[in-house]
Amino acid sequence: MKISTKGRYALRLLIDLAQHNDSGFITLKDIADRQNISKKYLEQIVPILTKSGIVQSNRGFQGGYKLAKNPDQILVYDVLVATEGNLSCVACLDTEVNVCPRKEDCTTLYIYEGLNQVIETYLKGISLQDILNREQSFDYVI
Repeated sequence: MKISTKGRYALRLLIDLAQHNDSGFITLKDIADRQNISKKYLEQIVPILTKSGIVQSNRGFQGGYKLAKNPDQILVYDVLVATEGNLSCVACLDTEVNVCPRKEDCTTLYIYEGLNQVIETYLKGISLQDILNREQSFDYVI
């Protein structure tokens, strides 16, 4: 599994919104400038986050974006699923029911099921608030 630029930039955008959560709606230009990300690229990501209920938008004067929930309620897992889609490490586990014709005889299936579970559990255990708390103890954030 490789997380694309879309997923990584979505997290950076959300962390920026969380850092400025008390500032009301934030423009994409401000986020783009602070995060050194193309505004056009952020314009492609924001609708996904809005549709997923992670971000709230406001048009017009003093328009922009803000978190739709508290930072402690937004999980990294939810952000990555919204932007990346299914996070399964192998295609046969992309759907809820494994339809692979070899699943009964697959000696390695348990490895991939376990890996998926570890990834899901790990990412569901990290909220934006956790990232903010950790960031306060470091000078540099990726």
